[in-house]
Amino acid sequence: MEPDQYLGWLALALTPGLGARMAGKLLRAFGSPTAIFSASLTSLEANQLPAAVAQAIHSRQPLNAAAKELAQAEAAQCRLVTWDEPQYPQLLREIYDPPPLLYVKGNAELLNRHAISIVGTRRPTPYGNQMAERLARDLADRGLVIVSGLARGIDACAHKGALSSATGVTIGILGCGVDVIYPKENRKIFAEIEQRGAIISEFPMGAFPAPQNFPIRNRLIAGMARGVVVVEGAQYSGSLITARLAMESSREVFAVPGNVTQPVAFGPNQLIKQGAKLVASWEDVIEELPTPIRAELLPVETTDGAARASLVEQSLGPAEKALYAMLEVDSSRHVDDLVEHSGLSSSEVLSSLFELEMKGLVQQLPGKQFLKVLL
Repeated sequence: MEPDQYLGWLALALTPGLGARMAGKLLRAFGSPTAIFSASLTSLEANQLPAAVAQAIHSRQPLNAAAKELAQAEAAQCRLVTWDEPQYPQLLREIYDPPPLLYVKGNAELLNRHAISIVGTRRPTPYGNQMAERLARDLADRGLVIVSGLARGIDACAHKGALSSATGVTIGILGCGVDVIYPKENRKIFAEIEQRGAIISEFPMGAFPAPQNFPIRNRLIAGMARGVVVVEGAQYSGSLITARLAMESSREVFAVPGNVTQPVAFGPNQLIKQGAKLVASWEDVIEELPTPIRAELLPVETTDGAARASLVEQSLGPAEKALYAMLEVDSSRHVDDLVEHSGLSSSEVLSSLFELEMKGLVQQLPGKQFLKVLL
C-alpha cells in the first residue's frame, strides 16, 4: 500500500471518540475509509454514531491530522498495517473489536508467527522473575514468538528470556505510542526488540501512557497469541484482565502456581482452580497447542530407532542398563523375576526401575509387571 493510502485509516484512528469497535463497524458498513469520509452526515448518523463523532468525520478534519501523523510515522521508521493487509495478525481478526490499524516498529513478519503471551505483575517475586524468564527462553527456543506488554516486572522478564535464546524473538505491545519508551528503565529492551522482534501499538505517535490505555492494550496481548501464561498477579491485577480476555477469545489460559502466602500468587492459583492449565515447564504449554502447530514446533526426530536406542543406553547407569536390556517391548516381566536374574538386590532393582520409569523408558503394569517403552 502506498503511504498516502494510509491517510484514511489514520484519520479514522485519530477521530475523537470513535474507538476501534465503532471504526470497525463503519468499515464493515461502508467498505473503506475513503467511503466513510465521503459519506453524508445522514448515512453516518444512521450507523448510530454519536453526533459529535459523525460531525467530525463529515468535516474531514481528521484527514488533516492524518497527514501530520503519517509524516511522524515515516520519520520514526514506523510501518503501518491495516486489517485488510496480509501482514495483519490473523488471530487478532478473530477478537470482538480488533483495531483496524496497527503501528509497527521492527519485523512485521513476526505478527503471523505462532505466539504465546506471558503476563504478570509489575512487582514480581524472585521466583516469578525466574519462571517468566525461563519459560520465555524455553518456548522461544522451540520457535514460539513471546508476546508481552513491555511493562516492568514479569513482562520485562518475559522479553529478556526470549531475547536470551539464540533464535528467540519477541513482540512488545504498548499502551502508548510506539515512539514512547515506557517505562524508561526498559530502554535497552526496547532497542533489542526493535532489532530482533517487533513493537506494536494501536495508539497514535506520541500517545501518553495513560492508565486507561493498558486494559485496552491487554486485549491485543490476549488476541495475538495461541494462549496466555499468567506467572504472578494479585487479585485485581491487569494480568487477570488479560486472562479473562483470552478466555473470551477462545484462547488457552495457563498459570504458573505460586506460594499461597504471597499476594501475587492469588491470580494464577485462582485461575488454576477455575480450570487453567497448570504450567511448570515449556512442555505443559506446547502439549496444549493444536497438533499441526506442535508438529511444526517439534518436528519428528529423524534418527532411526537403533540410533536412538544406542543414545539412550549410553545415558544409563550400570544397574539401569542391565535391567533395560532384560526388558522387552511386547512382553512384561515381574519384578521378582528381574531380581532373580539380574544379580541385583531388590532395592537396587526397584530404585533403578523407578529411574527408568521417570525417564519414560519403562512402563509399569498392574501386578508389578514391567515392559520396555518403544522409542
